[in-house]
Amino acid sequence: MIRLLELFGGIGAPRAALRNLGIETQSLGYVENDQRVVDSYNAIFEDVTSYKIQKIEDYSLRVDLLVHGSPCQDFSGIGKRMGADEGSNTRSSLMWETLRVIQEMGFLKPKAIIWENVQAVLAEKHKHNFDKYLAKMQGLGYKNSYKVLDARNFGLPQRRKRVFVVSLLSDKAFEFEKLKTKKMGRLEDYLLVDDQVEDRYKVAAQSIIDGIGKKGLKRTVVLNDVDCASTITTRQDRTPGQVVRFKDGYRYLTEDECFRLQGFTSEDCKKALKAQGGSRDKGNREVYKQVGNTIAVPVLEAIFSELVPLLERSAIDRV
Repeated sequence: MIRLLELFGGIGAPRAALRNLGIETQSLGYVENDQRVVDSYNAIFEDVTSYKIQKIEDYSLRVDLLVHGSPCQDFSGIGKRMGADEGSNTRSSLMWETLRVIQEMGFLKPKAIIWENVQAVLAEKHKHNFDKYLAKMQGLGYKNSYKVLDARNFGLPQRRKRVFVVSLLSDKAFEFEKLKTKKMGRLEDYLLVDDQVEDRYKVAAQSIIDGIGKKGLKRTVVLNDVDCASTITTRQDRTPGQVVRFKDGYRYLTEDECFRLQGFTSEDCKKALKAQGGSRDKGNREVYKQVGNTIAVPVLEAIFSELVPLLERSAIDRV
């Protein structure tokens, strides 16, 4: 039995990964301050206790395994890059609230903590906060290791590189080199055929069509011509973008395709769409945002496959 706490839980990638691995899980807590995201999580995992909106600042429960993917907007190159300095009140600075929660757990601190974020946390502008996070975790008794992992190496035909930090309450570091990789799947197997897609997904924005063949931030990639998708983001109707050939033109990726390219199931997508009032013209913008913000599920599956046996064998002792 793995006791799990998800901070900045989103639509529940950690829980989906544990579900897919068939690992018995007791969800002791889920913290997310967007009610619409909470609604999707509760719909996807309708077999567990429903959660209410909750701020990380109000959390106090003790757990074994903590997973957090604190907001990335202030690190991301697409955003304003306001950073995450402690006390700055940016969205990304909420990472320090996670440290507060852990510290207040005292001798019942989690045995393992996983933090996921965009590659930009390693950039010169933000590296001081990344190093500060590692130092604070070390001060709490954790042994840290981190690596940039690409979803393409874990079966998904999506170019998605993210930094994963695994901190163990142990004198031994997590060994990323033991992760089992998987051959990238065929992108065409993730794309729906024309008669499965409604006309409302057709691209009408000229700026996106004009971006086809271009490079840089104004580019648009035609997925039929490449072997993997670009990073699934929170918006499909903007550049840099990606489209699929459709009848006599092009279309956006559907919500279902985005869910599967992140490692969720079509059934998960249906439940999220139902929770958000169904699909709309050009798709449901809220559902696109939620799936664009999540962690690629197969990457977590690979990490959990190595980490959970350690936890179950009590190989990591509390301090």
